[in-house]
Amino acid sequence: MSDRIQVRCVIEKGYGVASGQAQNLRFPQGTIEMQKPFFRDRGLDLNEYFAGTINLSIAPSKYEIKQTKYTFKQIKWSPNDPAEDFSFFDCQLLLDRDKAIDGLIYYPHPDTKPEHFQAPDILEVMMPFIHDLTARSPLILAVDSQQIRIDLSSSTCHER
Repeated sequence: MSDRIQVRCVIEKGYGVASGQAQNLRFPQGTIEMQKPFFRDRGLDLNEYFAGTINLSIAPSKYEIKQTKYTFKQIKWSPNDPAEDFSFFDCQLLLDRDKAIDGLIYYPHPDTKPEHFQAPDILEVMMPFIHDLTARSPLILAVDSQQIRIDLSSSTCHER
């Protein structure tokens, strides 16, 4: 990432449908596992990432989309639900001074998403599997400032 913004965040418990932990009969292996082939066919291979998302609250900040890295329109990934639009953005999780993990922000467009909506301060991120992450764990999220804008006036964050 060229210019990036860092923001403190905490892990929030999600719905569990992305990873399949919710044991929803409609999505037995999770929604991400069901969606991966559709993204791969359009040029985005998600196999290096855990098939689930980490929900990060950047409260009291909110974010604004500027420029997506990938956008996929009208993905009909579920036989029982309408097609959805998805976008992805570059990000990094900074676990400590020496460890930054590259990932993607996963953004199902709210206007096409049928259920499981997120609060306006939540960013869903996809990462390789990371051991020892728990709900309410504090982290630092870095985003590409060309792709996502974060309101710097309402929290402890800075540009690098």
